[in-house]
Amino acid sequence: MSEIQLVGVAVSPGRARGPVVRVAEAPGAPPAGPAPEDPQAEAKRIAPAAQAVVARLEAMAETATGEAATILLTTAAMAGDPALVGNAEQLVTAERLPAARAVHVAAGGFAEQLAAAGGYLAERVRDVEDVRDRIVAELLGLTPPGVPDLGVPSVLVARDLAPADTAGLDPAKVLALVTAEGGPTSHTAILARSLGIPAVVAVRGVLDLDAAALLVDGDTGTVEVAGAAESVFAAEHGGPAEWNGTGETADGQRVKVLGNVGSQADAEAAVAAGAEGVGLFRTEFCYLDAASEPTVEQQRGAYTAVLEPFRGKPVVVRTLDAGADKPLAFLAQEEEPNPALGVRGLRVAFDRPDLLDRQLEAIAAAAADSGAEVSVMAPMVATAAEAAWFAERVHAAGIARAGVMIEIPAAALAAREILDVVEFVSVGTNDLAQYAFGADRQLGAVAELNDPWQPALLRLISFVGEAAIETGKPAGVCGEAAADPLLARVLAGLGVSSLSMNAAAVRAVGASLAGATLDECRTAARAALAAPTPQAARVAAGGVHP
Repeated sequence: MSEIQLVGVAVSPGRARGPVVRVAEAPGAPPAGPAPEDPQAEAKRIAPAAQAVVARLEAMAETATGEAATILLTTAAMAGDPALVGNAEQLVTAERLPAARAVHVAAGGFAEQLAAAGGYLAERVRDVEDVRDRIVAELLGLTPPGVPDLGVPSVLVARDLAPADTAGLDPAKVLALVTAEGGPTSHTAILARSLGIPAVVAVRGVLDLDAAALLVDGDTGTVEVAGAAESVFAAEHGGPAEWNGTGETADGQRVKVLGNVGSQADAEAAVAAGAEGVGLFRTEFCYLDAASEPTVEQQRGAYTAVLEPFRGKPVVVRTLDAGADKPLAFLAQEEEPNPALGVRGLRVAFDRPDLLDRQLEAIAAAAADSGAEVSVMAPMVATAAEAAWFAERVHAAGIARAGVMIEIPAAALAAREILDVVEFVSVGTNDLAQYAFGADRQLGAVAELNDPWQPALLRLISFVGEAAIETGKPAGVCGEAAADPLLARVLAGLGVSSLSMNAAAVRAVGASLAGATLDECRTAARAALAAPTPQAARVAAGGVHP
């Protein structure tokens, strides 16, 4: 073993050793001066620069497939956003900023809005920053930020990787990924798993490491300095996992493999990946840019477009997950000292039940229009009384199946009582970990606490699984934990009956479940529950041998 060993959060399994290639960091904020002599002409430079970035990203997307192509096209759309370009142009003409500085400032405003929204939307901040850096580089005539051309297979080391950079990676050239920031739910983690590239994130000190070569273990989360003369090796990069499309263990225990979606594009990607339905349909996209609440008919049309690819299949729709930490203009809520613990999710509906009732009306109509088998669940539920209040309104809207998210530790501890009043529950492991450990899931410095292999988190999930078995009602998992093929077996062993994930992980999870019996899943679960650390839990579950 090397004398120099760093530890981070393992997010994609496998081991690799090879030469290091550092991903150059984007330059800092461009200077605010000198003021342009001709502001109108300076402003006119921005749109062509943005379009050049769009063209480059779209060209990358043409050579990519699946989730990678979706990410590249999404980033391209952000680069060409007329609002971003327009705001930057206005800063040039009104405040006489140089074009590059104006783009930097305008993008900063968008990033702040997303960060304030929290949750899934806050995860898009990195996309905005990437778009900003690419357009700024174009305006300044610099080499665009991102992964350099790799002459030989290499280990990539970076502060963080932008989603578009990760999506453009060639598994034949990238032996492993190591980042100083990021966490288990980052794009780096998601794409690395889908490409079969070993990856470790949140590795403190890796940027200060002067090493020509590294040994990276994506099972244990360790990164060791290797000798430059040591042989290069990589985990095998196989093709798509073999799976027959039915989520079940080797001995026939059903565990549905579902997709997480938040747009029509997500829905199409989930279908293409072979998802058996949807375990989490995020409805926030319908509200994000709205100055006023969307009408029932507007919501109905938007939901129907997402539901239609799943005609005859199960879809779980989550009601609006917004509030003080995810502000929407028409909610007009008061500021709170700690918004992540304030009036958000279902708590908004306690004050505005009419808002919930109109959304339920739209969901019921979209279900009828699409032919999907729709269930509805509420976010941020803490007690059985709250769950019962929600279920009553769902049933009154003509929707037969009401459920709730288990993302607050109190709800996990009260899962038995909650399941008495709803038809199902779904564990949101991302938020459940965040609240259980008091650790912001967006913050790299506490990423290890949000590792889904944390035994304390698994014990909370076990309470939910036991309650589901006792009541004979289903419990799903729709957090990023569901996307880990080995952890999927542990979750099945804890009593979880459906797993919902990013499209990129569907086939690998389905194949993993098919490779183990229910008894083997239960054995792995018991071993993981008894482990003292996330790393030990992985080993105990059979993921790696010391």
